[in-house]
Amino acid sequence: MPDKIRVVIVDDFAETRESLRKLLQFEADMEVVGTARSGKEAISLTKDTQPNVVIMDINMPDMDGIAATEAVLEVAPRAQVTILSVQSESDYIRRAMMAGARAFLTKPPSADELVATIRKLSSLKPTGMLTGPGGVDTGKDRKTRREGKIVAVYSPKGGTGKTTLACNLAMVLQTEDTPSALVDASIQYGDVAVFLNLLAKNDVADLAAQANEIDADLVEDVAVAHATGLHVFTAPASPEKGDKVHAEQFGKVLHFLAGLYQYVIVDTQSGLNDLTISALDASDLVILVATPDIPSIKNVRLFYDVLEAIGYSAGRVLLVMNRVDKRYGITAEAVSDNLKQPVVGQIPLDERTMIPATNQGQPFMLGDRSRPIARAVLELAQTVRTRLAEKKEEEEAEVKKPARPRLLGARA
Repeated sequence: MPDKIRVVIVDDFAETRESLRKLLQFEADMEVVGTARSGKEAISLTKDTQPNVVIMDINMPDMDGIAATEAVLEVAPRAQVTILSVQSESDYIRRAMMAGARAFLTKPPSADELVATIRKLSSLKPTGMLTGPGGVDTGKDRKTRREGKIVAVYSPKGGTGKTTLACNLAMVLQTEDTPSALVDASIQYGDVAVFLNLLAKNDVADLAAQANEIDADLVEDVAVAHATGLHVFTAPASPEKGDKVHAEQFGKVLHFLAGLYQYVIVDTQSGLNDLTISALDASDLVILVATPDIPSIKNVRLFYDVLEAIGYSAGRVLLVMNRVDKRYGITAEAVSDNLKQPVVGQIPLDERTMIPATNQGQPFMLGDRSRPIARAVLELAQTVRTRLAEKKEEEEAEVKKPARPRLLGARA
């Protein structure tokens, strides 16, 4: 019989600890190896028992569950933590994930929900392990650099599903033949790590800080490998650390990554700050995300006006409509006519797929790819590949022509 899943329960209420223990006692593949009533007890207990899964209350008298999670993972690095809380606000979820938790359950969890979460967590690898399918090459032993392509995913308005699209597109572009990276350029409040349920000890700010001395070893130290093999470079856990990243540094980081990966997908901020502009400048292709509502379309029009004013080629921009629903009246055809730009992709609205995928940190492209929303992302990925291949041919034919205009102007 396979080894049982070893579980530790941490909660300051004895009734809660006993209730959770009883929920698990009839599961043949699980064993509660201990319970703790405080964060300090949890640290000692997990160090001694080395559990597979820790169920951690977020509110305790001596140390909150978020701080306790960080400490527990120091003494039991192979454990997986799920946070329990009566609060379900996104801020709690974000802080818990950044501390290293891999799941978040609202009190009181149902037996089915609790058991399913524990089984799922027990099957995950520790997040710091750089072991993707096929042994993804980080470039350490490569004598020649790749001619990788940088794809920025941008929206001039927040709330358009840009990060969701970036994460799922990266899942498709990542293969054994085309190792890919996903970079969170929303440097102060990035959510890529949460969307992918990943914990990172280092982040993209650590790469930027050494932009002039960056090498493949440093990239390997910072990258977090998703189970698919995709290498992820997360945003800093604190906004203050993000403030130290400069646009020039960030551009250098992206160009170096393009030498290691076939595709570098960059999830940008919505505002046109220096860092976002640096990402757009470095990109071979920009996926411009809009939703079928007037504020979003208005902001997209303003963005195209900016491109036109500075002579930036609109041909490098792929306009994609997200959350398309015929019931809302604004069609892709109408948007295309209004903006005088082609809509190259339409991602249908599918809240039943999107919301659970986001809350579980499991991109929907890892599930059923026959769904309309998944097929739309597959089609977009193929459009990206085709457009980049065409662009390469154009560049080879025009190699002697002046460099394209840049949003930040010519670099020295």
